[in-house]
Amino acid sequence: MSIASTSPATGQQLKTFSALTSEILQSKILEADQAFQKYRHTSWVQRSMWLHRAAELLRDEQQSLKWAQLMTLEMGKPIEQAIAEVQKCASVCDYYAEHGAKLLAPELVTTDASQSWVEYQPLGAILAVMPWNFPFWQVFRFAAPTLMAGNVALLKHASNVPQCALAIEEIFLKAGFPAGVFQTLLISAAQVELVISAPQVKAATLTGSEPAGISLAQAAGKVLKKTVLELGGSDPFIVTASADLDEAVTVAVKARLLNNGQSCIAAKRFIVLESISAAFTTKFVQAFRQLQIGDPLQTTTDVGPLATLAGCEEIDRQVQISIAGGAECLIGGKKWSGLPGYFYEPTILKNIPPTCATYQDEFFGPVALLFTVPDLNGAIALANDSPFGLGASAWTQDAAEQERFIQELESGAVFINGMVKSDPRLPFGGIKRSGYGRELGRPGILEFVNIKTIWVK
Repeated sequence: MSIASTSPATGQQLKTFSALTSEILQSKILEADQAFQKYRHTSWVQRSMWLHRAAELLRDEQQSLKWAQLMTLEMGKPIEQAIAEVQKCASVCDYYAEHGAKLLAPELVTTDASQSWVEYQPLGAILAVMPWNFPFWQVFRFAAPTLMAGNVALLKHASNVPQCALAIEEIFLKAGFPAGVFQTLLISAAQVELVISAPQVKAATLTGSEPAGISLAQAAGKVLKKTVLELGGSDPFIVTASADLDEAVTVAVKARLLNNGQSCIAAKRFIVLESISAAFTTKFVQAFRQLQIGDPLQTTTDVGPLATLAGCEEIDRQVQISIAGGAECLIGGKKWSGLPGYFYEPTILKNIPPTCATYQDEFFGPVALLFTVPDLNGAIALANDSPFGLGASAWTQDAAEQERFIQELESGAVFINGMVKSDPRLPFGGIKRSGYGRELGRPGILEFVNIKTIWVK
């Protein structure tokens, strides 16, 4: 089987790779286990030095641009956003390099023993199944805490970003991490079960679609191994009468169209109170009209292509079903033909009826769903009327309204007067069908360690 890298801006194939044979895959798993036996005994100081060095490599101006261009070529994100992604990867390396030892320090506990405490020890090889939409960030936010904790990592990246996957392995090797500590596996989805079933692999994490998450969880469940899943989202973006309307509109456009709309934590459902609906809608549509679609390598481009032809066709299918089902299309609603790639016009659909087949879908592309509600109760009810629960953004200057959003919105994160985003210092993850477990912050580094009780008399 071959793994192909294709430019979504042109539809042209860039490069092909051969998938690993079962024999080579097994040898890489064994290499990871052998590397772990030594790596687990390295000091906090040494691991910290290697992570800081990885951050330095990511911040190198010339190299940073090279990796950003690689992301843009393979999956189509605007180049300025790709550069920012590389820099964010450096920040997560530095965060765990600086704080990892403290986050995993033994904790004394007073009991009936002479001494008792909790130790946090590495597990071994951890499998990461990662998506194409943030091809560097998704990997580094897993790898930085995992490696700092003393584990080793096996990466199965999305098949359409193989060059990014190989570049990440190269970065960790150049940073000084021993061979085998971080390995990229160019394998098919069908080979993932073979990896998770290997006794040397102790746990797995996946960011991606619900079907992919279910498949990994089932495979891991058969061999009783832990998983962390970050899956889809249909995040609400609620705007009340007390909000700063201009700021809310500006952030709403960015929150929906960042990464060409292909983000699990993108704002997707814009829920606006009736009293300000007309004003918000006018400003929102006008802002969409001013967006520049085009070549993602050009710094003036706001919206590039979708990553795959299948993704472009799927978003168009959802839009057409929504319109046929009663939604009003305020702008866009069709593929963009200015260039030969997988482009879709920035689109706003208003008031998809609950009876429509796409009402509870995740729209993974540049399509905003706009809803009008009479009051705060209606806004919260509509926000929670979703199988997903990843993040939520609410815009209000009223303290009582803020408290209600914080307590009542069903999601893994609530951002008041700001765009939902990931931050190395804060835990990240969802509830309901958005997955389970957490990445980042202290909870993130605790996911793949043995939380060991020690009792001495």
